[in-house]
Amino acid sequence: VQPDMYPGNCWAFKGSQGYLVVRLSMKIYPTAFTLEHIPKALSPTGNITSAPRNFSVYGLDDEYQEEGKLLGEYVYDQDGEPLQMFPVMEENEDAFQIVELRIFSNWGHAEYTCLYRFRVHGKPAE
Repeated sequence: VQPDMYPGNCWAFKGSQGYLVVRLSMKIYPTAFTLEHIPKALSPTGNITSAPRNFSVYGLDDEYQEEGKLLGEYVYDQDGEPLQMFPVMEENEDAFQIVELRIFSNWGHAEYTCLYRFRVHGKPAE
């Protein structure tokens, strides 16, 4: 997922459900996440139906863990700002180096979902 906001330059996956696992450079105590999509004004079709809608974020101890620690469940607002920040919702005492983004739906695109940028914010673990 590169820092490029040109229409179509996204990490796309088939359908409306998918997941992304990210290994951070160090263990952190997560505080928030940002999800970014192009604005409707930059879309050739004038809509962003391929934008993620319902999603959740989990902290994982390792990449083979089946079920991580739920950090929050969120909705990306297609009518909001292109870059949206979501605070950690679930009380959490643990630091994580691996974070999983699970997307459950998009805004109506039948073929694929597009992810432009996902960021994890937090405090470094000592």
